Amino acid sequence: MKHRLLTPGELEEALASMSGWTLEAGELAKEFRFASYLEGAAFVRRLAEKAEAMNHHPDLHLGWRKVRMRVSTHSAGGLTELDFSLAREADRLHASI
Repeated sequence: MKHRLLTPGELEEALASMSGWTLEAGELAKEFRFASYLEGAAFVRRLAEKAEAMNHHPDLHLGWRKVRMRVSTHSAGGLTELDFSLAREADRLHASI
């Protein structure tokens, strides 16, 4: 499936609705905090399952009590609605932990 790059206006609007997300080097990025390392690891596993179901795979970095996520649509060469959909899934998952 081909995904359309978001326009600068669409990016600005989408980003304004996303708490804690930033644009870094053309990618959507956020750092999630956890009470323990194992909570972060559980988040990574659950997010990986969602990402696999969406066939959209973010870069995840697991650290002590934190997970750093970066995502873009490589096949489109930038950010698409798919990236924001996965970001919303990550936010919902984080809120449930």
